[in-house]
Amino acid sequence: MSYGDLNETAVEKHREAGEILVEVMDEARELVEPGTTHLEVAESAEERIVELGGEPAFPVNISVDHEASHATPEADDETTFGEDDMVCLDIGVHVDGYIADAAVTVDFSGSDELVEAAEQALDAALDEVEAGAEVGVVGQAIEDVIDGYGYSPVLNLSGHGLERYDAHTGPTIPNRGMDRSAELQAGQVIAIEPFATDGSGKVGEGSHEQIFELQEERSVRDRAARQAMEQITSEFDGLPFAQRWLDSPRPAMALRRLKADGAITGYPVLQEDEGRLISQAEHSLIVTEDGYELLTGGLFE
Repeated sequence: MSYGDLNETAVEKHREAGEILVEVMDEARELVEPGTTHLEVAESAEERIVELGGEPAFPVNISVDHEASHATPEADDETTFGEDDMVCLDIGVHVDGYIADAAVTVDFSGSDELVEAAEQALDAALDEVEAGAEVGVVGQAIEDVIDGYGYSPVLNLSGHGLERYDAHTGPTIPNRGMDRSAELQAGQVIAIEPFATDGSGKVGEGSHEQIFELQEERSVRDRAARQAMEQITSEFDGLPFAQRWLDSPRPAMALRRLKADGAITGYPVLQEDEGRLISQAEHSLIVTEDGYELLTGGLFE
């Protein structure tokens, strides 16, 4: 099996990250039940990643109902899962910077077909993957399956590449068909993540923002902001982090100052219209000359 320019060390560490992720995801989704807090699930998963020898590649995303991405609980968050929630769990793991990323949907709403649409779209997309395949063809497979269920793919969200210490790189893997698109190459590590919705198929930014990422290390005068900057640059390896991870005595204020200075960027929750539902299914894989090696196999069995 040819991995192009990806060396053996990188392959092995991506595999290890994927194995950790699958174990953590299996445990995390068992914790998702009505009455359990979002924070309990997020912190349990993040702690378990470390126990198994990895590090979180980004804060655990827990998106509910019309939310699609970038939702993670605050410190001391007491929000609990409801009896009719649709919950998307998106977890990333890295081992020495080599990342695996995956997502599953846990549904209490009774919308089984919406969950199935995303999962079947993911399977169809995988069938198209090999070196030389156009990403637009992969996207067309996703779109066709979700349309066939009577739902809409979320058109302004996409799959992506996974490079060392960077969880969102090229190539972009669309959730719809595209002409004249880029070709996959052997050795690329990618995440394919169909989103299916009973809404319009486009998400916008909400007002809630708990995930941030370093843009540029800067000197700041404010003590809390300076303390936050020291932790951000020393602990998070340039990867996204949650406000609740900071030890600063005034983390919200510190992050506002750093954001105003252009040192960090924030990721607002992405969401459909209120009252709509979104399901998600995601795998990570390595593209090979004649197909792919799945890093997160077993998630949907």
